[in-house]
Amino acid sequence: MTDSSRIEEAAADWLVRRDGDDWSAQDQRALDAWLAASAQHKVAWLRLESAWREAGRLQALAAGLPAGSPPPRTWSGARVPEGSPDRVPDLRDVAFAPRHRDDRARRRGWRHGMAATLAVLALGSAAWGGWQMTGREQGTYASTVGQIQTVTLPDGSTATLSSDSRLELRISRSERHVSLVQGEAFFDVARDTRRPFVVETEGRRVAAVGTRFSVRRDTEAVRVVVTEGKVRLESRAGRDGRAQPVALLPAGSVATAGRNGVLVRSLPVADAERYLEWREGFLTFDDTSLAEAAAEFNRFNTRKLELADATVAELRVGGNFRWSNADGFAHLLEQGFPVRAERHPDRIVLHTR
Repeated sequence: MTDSSRIEEAAADWLVRRDGDDWSAQDQRALDAWLAASAQHKVAWLRLESAWREAGRLQALAAGLPAGSPPPRTWSGARVPEGSPDRVPDLRDVAFAPRHRDDRARRRGWRHGMAATLAVLALGSAAWGGWQMTGREQGTYASTVGQIQTVTLPDGSTATLSSDSRLELRISRSERHVSLVQGEAFFDVARDTRRPFVVETEGRRVAAVGTRFSVRRDTEAVRVVVTEGKVRLESRAGRDGRAQPVALLPAGSVATAGRNGVLVRSLPVADAERYLEWREGFLTFDDTSLAEAAAEFNRFNTRKLELADATVAELRVGGNFRWSNADGFAHLLEQGFPVRAERHPDRIVLHTR
């Protein structure tokens, strides 16, 4: 039996035990310790737990229950009154036998059977997701305009994709590599000292082991925001082959890397988090030009904000706004600034009033 098979079997046994009626606080602490011991443990647990939830959802759908409802239970010996809207079983004639110590052997056998079933479910789920389990794993994730999507990666990390974003993932035995093709993503990286987590875009590499940070790709620059741990910002070697400077970014860092080099600002973590409020549906501006603010809204909306002249583009705005409400933003501009909004089905044109 391979190491991965043993880990899958152990994860399945933990999952079945957790859903039993004799699960204790001590068992939970033991499970937490097992999950923390290895990223492989966490990945196996996430996959099997996902398969377990999916099996329950399919059972609920098959029984005509809405998605998210608990799977139906089978009551041995119970009578269900015909035509009952809530289908409550009649348990008056049902006798429940006491559990004896000898039942433990049967329960262990049941657990082994469930472990095998969960392993099959996990393999089916992995195949359905398009993952290649041949020493290398790869996949593509994308979001549409106006969609925020959080996905769990095979190594146990999570990635939250901003609007209209795309990333390509490759995992090997030596590295977890993400190519940010477009947009922005926030990463909560599972710790794995043997395989660094690297995000590459526009000739820049952001390397981490276990941390939380975002990477944004714009036309001329890359922005990195670190909210926990440290990351290393690297650049590809220049045409002369010489190594480029490396920036070590601790929590609270906001780094912008462009053609003229790297600018790093050190902020309180709470202030750095403001750059990531798009995850909660907001955009925060602080003495920002209306041109920049409109560009931010346009990242999240198909109905665009257009600026009719340079004067309106240079206005400075500040505040916290829902990115889904560009029309409300235009209305506030009309109330507090010399701005007139011309509304069309596909765009809102802002003029100087």
